[in-house]
Amino acid sequence: MSSSEQVDVAAAAALLAAAADVTLLAHVNPDADALGSALALGLALRRRGATVRVSFGSPSAVPESLRMLDSESLFVPASDVPAACGLLVALDTGSLDRLGPLADRVASAGAALVVDHHVSNTRYGSHNLVDDRAEATAVIVARLLGELGVEIDEPIARCLYAGIATDTVSFRFAKPETHRLAARLLEAGVDGSGLIRSLMDSHPFAWLGMLSSVLAAAQLEPDAAQGLGFVYAVVRQADVVGVRAEEIESVIDVVRSTSEAEVAAVLKETPAGTWTVSLRAVGRLDVRSVAVRFGGGGHRLAAGFTAPGTAENVIAGIRSALAEATPAH
Repeated sequence: MSSSEQVDVAAAAALLAAAADVTLLAHVNPDADALGSALALGLALRRRGATVRVSFGSPSAVPESLRMLDSESLFVPASDVPAACGLLVALDTGSLDRLGPLADRVASAGAALVVDHHVSNTRYGSHNLVDDRAEATAVIVARLLGELGVEIDEPIARCLYAGIATDTVSFRFAKPETHRLAARLLEAGVDGSGLIRSLMDSHPFAWLGMLSSVLAAAQLEPDAAQGLGFVYAVVRQADVVGVRAEEIESVIDVVRSTSEAEVAAVLKETPAGTWTVSLRAVGRLDVRSVAVRFGGGGHRLAAGFTAPGTAENVIAGIRSALAEATPAH
């Protein structure tokens, strides 16, 4: 099967059911959907008797806010991932480079299954299960578990719920069938309110100082983004001393709440001096079309990319790209 072919859920489930040793990878700096999807599928495959490991290229440990998802210690550091895996599954990872230092494991694996919901997915696996209509990769994993006949217990449900809740921004963008799935996960015993608080609404005190510094310098350009408004903030290395990576990622959720702006951007300075950029739109412009221009990707209303140069130059590039951005619908 060519890497460009999309496989259906039944075929992907058959591939998983036949595997005795499975390595599941999330993208670098995993979020709840990436890691939750990997862990949910990993738990299910372990229940079926497979040897399972879950990993990602960086950082070297599970982010603190996501540790409650790894209930059976499936995570192994990248250095412990075999050079040649029997079956490798990449989850919520739109392109090979997003696997970071583990990208070479795809070519050396006996088979590589990509499970993802990004419209920009490059279909880099030997088998690809990609549905860009799914709100989260965890939704696709839930379908796989149904095909495998796996009972969704509370640890699996917790991982799935975390992925869906975060990628739908607490179910704001969830379809009716996804709300029904969430209900089934709650019925399995998930503490929904407690889990969402831990994932999205709980931060150390240092977060407030970082936010104060970053938001004080935020800028609003009402005439940008085709007259729909553009707001942006810059997070520099000096702002993040003593702050966890997940706190830095949460800044976009504050900036995006600006009522006068259709598009929000947050630039985050890396130790190497480059910038990782998060883009969000309310619903009228497709920010994925902007991210793609800079080598990135994502979804219509949530996308990102990495860029060199000064913050001012990166912002100027975004501003220019937004002037030509395609409609979101």
